[in-house]
Amino acid sequence: MKLILTADVDNLGAPGDTVEVKDGYGRNFLLPRGLAIVASRGAEKQVAGIRRAQDARKVRDLDHANELKQAIENLDAVSLSVKTAGTGKLFGSVSQADVAAAIKAAGGPVVDKRSIELPKSHIKTTGKHGVVVHLHPDVVAKFDLTVAAS
Repeated sequence: MKLILTADVDNLGAPGDTVEVKDGYGRNFLLPRGLAIVASRGAEKQVAGIRRAQDARKVRDLDHANELKQAIENLDAVSLSVKTAGTGKLFGSVSQADVAAAIKAAGGPVVDKRSIELPKSHIKTTGKHGVVVHLHPDVVAKFDLTVAAS
């Protein structure tokens, strides 16, 4: 079965790669989880879009990583407003995807959510929380995220 990967799959390939896999692996694992789409002429156009999105999030080299670090650390206020109970606990939690969206909304660069490290697995209270972004093996950006009640 010929598929086009939409996400990074271990021991198989990166997003946008066209791969040949066994029918069962494709039908039962890759397609239901949204990790791949069936290769066709229309899907080839989607590959270009997938690669453009990957290139926008990708850190090219050490200099580019240092530029992104400066851009993130120079942001004035990265804040996120969420629904809370009266005690300051959140209804739900703040995840890496929410933090990536808050960085972009504050005027920062587009950051891959997988490179964001929260103090715990999820933030569940209001206040200031230290967040770490791993941009490169040698470059780490740190900033404070303010979670406020809405």
